[in-house]
Amino acid sequence: MSCPNLLLSNPRKHATLRLSKVSGHTTELLEIQSDKPTFHVLFIPGNPGVVSFYKDFLESLYELLGGSASVTAIGHISHTEKNWEHGKLFSLQDQIDHKVDFIKQELHNNELPIVLVGHSIGSYISLEILRFLEKVTYLIGLYPFLMLNPLSKQQSNIENVAESSILSALLSFSVASLGLLPQCTLRFILSKSLGSSWSDTAIDAACSHLLQYHTIRNMLYMALMEFRKVQ
Repeated sequence: MSCPNLLLSNPRKHATLRLSKVSGHTTELLEIQSDKPTFHVLFIPGNPGVVSFYKDFLESLYELLGGSASVTAIGHISHTEKNWEHGKLFSLQDQIDHKVDFIKQELHNNELPIVLVGHSIGSYISLEILRFLEKVTYLIGLYPFLMLNPLSKQQSNIENVAESSILSALLSFSVASLGLLPQCTLRFILSKSLGSSWSDTAIDAACSHLLQYHTIRNMLYMALMEFRKVQ
């Protein structure tokens, strides 16, 4: 039987959302457990670090690996649906420490080797994890953000806003105010403004997570720390 037919014959295993306390921080995890894993894939998202954005990707990855690995995506602190951190801001280093603590807490006693997959600034976080944990055997960076582009007007604009607490607060409040709209109206606006490249899963994640004041503030603050750190 060919590989495509084999994939079609087995129903897709869905990723499930779980909340976990990591170093005292309520953390969103999206995971698929394999019945017979030979290794564990830990996915580190970019910025925003909302794991729900990656649901389709994680399910496809698990499927392509033929169920040979368990897959877990860990969200960033306060890039969450609920404001569990009460408005506190977390730096890039805070997010790195958070991921190291998660591995020590939930994966360190597991005998399976760990493969890190990082997206954007998640690739940088993954490289930092490699410095602390020998248990990680391999790293894959997807569109890794490892250096600044001084010619990027978009990066410059984000940095200018993030450096101002007043502008950050105003932008975060403006975006969060959209969340007061009816859900059907909000989905229509986002689907039209974001384009057809965004899946229904991504639109749902944007509605539930991105239109939160605490999430936007932490996204901007983390971006500012990214620019300073990778510089």
